[in-house]
Amino acid sequence: MITFSAILQLAIVLGALWVGSRYGSLALGAISGIGLALLVFGFGLRPGTPPTDVIYIIIAAVTCAGIMQASGGMDWLIQIAEKLLRKHPDWITFLAPLCTFFLTVLVGTGHVVYTLMPIICDIAIKKGIRPERPCGVASIASQVGITCSPIAAAVVAFVTISNANGFDVTIPRVLMVSIPACLCGLMAAAAASYHRGLDLDKDPVFQAKLNDPEQYSYIYGNSATTLDKEIPQSAKNAVFVFLAALAVIVMFAIFPDLLPVWDGKALKMNIVIQIVMISAAALMILFCKAEPKKAVAGPVWQSGMVAVVAIYGIAWMADTYFSNYMTEIQMMLEDIVKEYPWSIALVFFLVSVLINSQGAVVVAMLPLAYQLGIAGPVLLGVLPSVYGYFFIPNYPSDIATVNFDRSGTTVIGKYLLNHSFMMPGLICVTVSTLVAYAITSLIY
Repeated sequence: MITFSAILQLAIVLGALWVGSRYGSLALGAISGIGLALLVFGFGLRPGTPPTDVIYIIIAAVTCAGIMQASGGMDWLIQIAEKLLRKHPDWITFLAPLCTFFLTVLVGTGHVVYTLMPIICDIAIKKGIRPERPCGVASIASQVGITCSPIAAAVVAFVTISNANGFDVTIPRVLMVSIPACLCGLMAAAAASYHRGLDLDKDPVFQAKLNDPEQYSYIYGNSATTLDKEIPQSAKNAVFVFLAALAVIVMFAIFPDLLPVWDGKALKMNIVIQIVMISAAALMILFCKAEPKKAVAGPVWQSGMVAVVAIYGIAWMADTYFSNYMTEIQMMLEDIVKEYPWSIALVFFLVSVLINSQGAVVVAMLPLAYQLGIAGPVLLGVLPSVYGYFFIPNYPSDIATVNFDRSGTTVIGKYLLNHSFMMPGLICVTVSTLVAYAITSLIY
């Protein structure tokens, strides 16, 4: 039976998440610390376990990606994507989300797309395509790719927690489900966006802007591009080192017999990822002219460290609450999860709306889902539902996309929820989850 005290404590947990989300960035983790302190010192709850394994992996992966960015390797990847988009501008509504998606898959964070977004907008405007169409779905795609990246916190945490709870799954197996499912979701969202809104030549608001010389110059006078930047061979070598590191991680995941064994137990994949990523970062520093100071100042490393703090505080606070009331929660939800195990997807989505981190959702909620008795294949099938923070448009990639669109067609609406990312986000997550659930139903 859930007591009044338990309800009050849950209100503290939700309140900490709500206040933290209003401040954003590091505040999510720090303010969760206040909630944790109230639970432990105010109500005497036994502290849960901080998610140290996942945090170490994030640090290693983000350090490697940040070093690659400092070497100039990210510029080369962006340049390759721009060449593709400019070669096929008519298909930018479909190609732009594919580019942002695969950039995130490679690097493990959606914050690598800020350089590409102005280019997407520029190509759309020059081609006469309403920029809202490719920009809205491309921003969504940059976050959807997180559940499809072998070094992203959400994927690594899912595998680590699942293995600890008896579901023997590897990173490649997760990607075999999440990548095709999310690509289906993205293409569905892109198709729905293809004729979204009025064409620029028929949009009275946009046409009125063109009558103002200053607005006309602002919209058409600038040209965002990376094609004039010369990429040194050292930067390209850094990308090759990074891709080789990913290949090594996937190889060990597919062929675990290659791993060293002590006392009958093979080296765990979370340790493998850390060793390989840190080693790759070192190779880039030694042989690819990557400057560590630039890495620390870069957006990839900084956003990754913010994610570390957020996951640290949020997951520790959530684990403290749920671990102390697991019996009561199981009694309350047992019938629902037995009858409708897929309903956990709604919980994942709603929590993501609150905490703006897919990795934090997995770390905080997946142990609860397993303890409720939900099978591992079901949880793998609903993994795409951990992305829900497009719902309230306060995430940096969405805000940046609005600012990059010089046409003003990509917007956060007057009523907050009527924004440019709602429709493609809902379609993408819904279709991705349904397809992933269908795939796991066939496999298992």
